[in-house]
Amino acid sequence: MNGRRALVIGEALIDVVERGGHITGEHVGGSPLNVAVGLARLGRDVDFLTHIGTDERGQRIREFVETAGVRMVSGSTDAGRTATARAFLDESGAATYSFDIDWQLSGTPPVPPPLVLHTGSIATVLEPGCRATAALVDTYRPSATVTFDPNIRPALITDAQAARNRIDRILEKADVVKVSDEDLRWIDPDFAPEQIGAAWLALGVSVVVVTLGGDGAVARCAAGDVRVPAPNVDVVDTVGAGDAFMTGLIDALWSQDLLGAERRSRLAAIGLDELTGAVRAASRAAALTVARAGADLPDRAALDAAGSSDILG
Repeated sequence: MNGRRALVIGEALIDVVERGGHITGEHVGGSPLNVAVGLARLGRDVDFLTHIGTDERGQRIREFVETAGVRMVSGSTDAGRTATARAFLDESGAATYSFDIDWQLSGTPPVPPPLVLHTGSIATVLEPGCRATAALVDTYRPSATVTFDPNIRPALITDAQAARNRIDRILEKADVVKVSDEDLRWIDPDFAPEQIGAAWLALGVSVVVVTLGGDGAVARCAAGDVRVPAPNVDVVDTVGAGDAFMTGLIDALWSQDLLGAERRSRLAAIGLDELTGAVRAASRAAALTVARAGADLPDRAALDAAGSSDILG
């Protein structure tokens, strides 16, 4: 659309994967990084602002994102060390994490006004960089649709209420929110997902999607609610599933010409058929990812093939 790009702001790190007490590999990771790479694999133009070092792990991350077609924003490689996350996989392939990360940002990145700005996860709650992330959301919202995935990492949160307040600040600026049912229970355990979704719409969010793992996803907009079942797939592991879903959702709304600040009123008026189509596309992206080891998000050919066949059941 008019040559405009996505801007993704957030952490990039190395996932050290452990299963059954043994390290099975190291992989480039980070929720925002996965979304940036996923969008690029789908043919979208992406700028990525992060905080990594120039060490071997940092170089590996940079090569990975640039090979995917992502443009690393100037200032993203001034960290003293590159962050790591140790991912512990259980027998079902589900992951829990512990982190070694220093999250900082400074200044405004030298990028043109984006069509869509995506952020979430560690970048929006971890001091001191979370403050800069929130300020950049304010800076770019006049041009961009703001998409947000809280993607809670409890292992990094020492003050739960402060983290909830930071999430609320991003929610007040967000247009599209994807959140897992697990994250919702952490954010506000006293209310049902439907109640929280309604409250977020009242804040000005246009689309709220709650992912339910193997039970699919539910989405809410001003026109009403939709529910989409999860595709049938043999799960290898769930690493990157939520990021793939977020990527697929952004891409689908992009294809529907609903992104950009000038489309904000159209996005707010999204119909149930459009919303259902977007959530189905997002679900296919997630299903393709969980069928592979690690956060290996699909490219355009794979996603299109899944959408035009019964490959996912």
